[in-house]
Amino acid sequence: MNSYTQICILFIFLSFSVKGQETEDDVFQAGEELTYLAHFGFLNAGEATFSLEKTTLDSVEVYHAIAEAKTIGIADRIYKVRDAYESYFDMHSGLPYLAIRNISEGNYRYYNEVKFYHDQKKVISQKSGKHEVAPTILDMVSAFYYLRNSLFEKLSPGDVVVLDTFFADEIFPLKVRYRGNEKIKTKLGRFDVMRFSPVVEPGRIFDSEDDVTIWITNDKNFIPVQIRIDLIIGSIKCDLVAYDGLKYPLDALE
Repeated sequence: MNSYTQICILFIFLSFSVKGQETEDDVFQAGEELTYLAHFGFLNAGEATFSLEKTTLDSVEVYHAIAEAKTIGIADRIYKVRDAYESYFDMHSGLPYLAIRNISEGNYRYYNEVKFYHDQKKVISQKSGKHEVAPTILDMVSAFYYLRNSLFEKLSPGDVVVLDTFFADEIFPLKVRYRGNEKIKTKLGRFDVMRFSPVVEPGRIFDSEDDVTIWITNDKNFIPVQIRIDLIIGSIKCDLVAYDGLKYPLDALE
């Protein structure tokens, strides 16, 4: 990653496990918007927004999801980030047709489009051409929505599940360990949540494979309300600070 803000956004995307099921009754709806604040100690470093609308792509009605990340405050003056990820995905299967990655970080610029052909088990990237993939491959943004429709109550503490996505022109598998349920206090109140730990690689950034923790609401919405990333140089936290258009109420505990 080129910024710690982007690390937070990546792990928001990766906070779910693949079940391989078609969506029947989505836990989200068009008009939903989620806003996260990333901070390093007392420094507010970045903001991320996830928005979802309906549109048409090649005469097919689809969901259009946009995830945007940007630096704010002092971090913005030191190293300006304006990243956008888009996904056009099927309203029934949840599988993507098109993914767009538009990166602006300091003087670095990157733009790429990836088209998905699930029946042919391939994706075609503007940058790197054809790649053979699993028929249920997801991009990062569609994974965020598709996998919120999965049922987490079937998991037991300690279970490890795997997410397969296509990211940065590579098949990107990630192992996620379910830690159990608990209650936490956040900027929006106290919530009953499920705790997950994506398995990361120790080394330059992380001390251990469990240095990322994600807390997801244990309700019908299944949205991350808090993320903590323990780095060698300190901890980054991402908090849900605003939301709109949720399909179900997000009620804090008393």
